[in-house]
Amino acid sequence: MSVTSTELAKVAAMAADKKKATDIVMLDLRSISDVCDYFVIATAANRRMADSIIDEIEEKVRVNCDEKPYSIEGRESSHWILMDYGSVVVHVFDYETRKFYRLEHLWGDAQRVPLDLEGAADTKAE
Repeated sequence: MSVTSTELAKVAAMAADKKKATDIVMLDLRSISDVCDYFVIATAANRRMADSIIDEIEEKVRVNCDEKPYSIEGRESSHWILMDYGSVVVHVFDYETRKFYRLEHLWGDAQRVPLDLEGAADTKAE
């Protein structure tokens, strides 16, 4: 099964939403970066929720996209967990860490992909 990076990013965003992540944003980096195609950024209310979100993303992407992350970093602290799928990088933050690093602003030239999810952030730039 071969899926596009867009499909993988959307599956990750939907999985995060299912586990009640908030302020979910999908940034399209294809025209501005060689790092990856998409960032999916989400906020978890606490460590237990962050673990649950990461587990759900890993499971849904494996089942629906037949992909496993190259690595998962930061799980010990749960302040900023990064899942690297190569063409898609998923960031799950606690509120304070996300506010501090402000990835959406750092990558402000990236186009936001509209998400029809309960936990999706407003698509206009913050």
